[in-house]
Amino acid sequence: MAAQKDQQKDTEVEGLSATTLLPKLIPSGAGREWLERRRATIRPWGTFVDQQRFSRPRNLGELCQRLVRNVEYYQSNYVFVFLGLILYCVVTSPMLLVALAVFFGACYILYLRTLQSKLVLFGREVSPAHQYALAGGVSFPFFWLAGAGSAVFWVLGATLVIIGSHAALHQLEPTDGEELQMEPV
Repeated sequence: MAAQKDQQKDTEVEGLSATTLLPKLIPSGAGREWLERRRATIRPWGTFVDQQRFSRPRNLGELCQRLVRNVEYYQSNYVFVFLGLILYCVVTSPMLLVALAVFFGACYILYLRTLQSKLVLFGREVSPAHQYALAGGVSFPFFWLAGAGSAVFWVLGATLVIIGSHAALHQLEPTDGEELQMEPV
């Protein structure tokens, strides 16, 4: 047990520990557990981007097999590629950053307001879901001006192209019992 703690301290000294990689804003719950599972099942990035492992599929059957098996095998890596594209899109669009700041600022103000007292409009108590919908409604013009719709479709399109290309061109990872499989004639 002491050896495990020493090893953990050594890895934390060398770099960031696994717990600090996850944002502190993500509350413990289903979302955080899902993200931790994704992070735990990431395949090595070296094999993910190894150029020696890319080749053109011989036929349509092999292409379909590669797509299905590579998406299943590298699923966690693809999730982080998708998140990286989202981050790139947000960082390179200043107006989108402003729109996100307005939205999260409104959500934070509503959160602080609900800690003090319940929000009442026209004699009726407003539920938290309606309050966040109001924050979305207030920030909608900012998202519209920032071109958030085109950013969403750009991220989806770029993700499909990158993941589809990788899954189609990356050779399959050998699994147990597959080494002796005969090729079709």
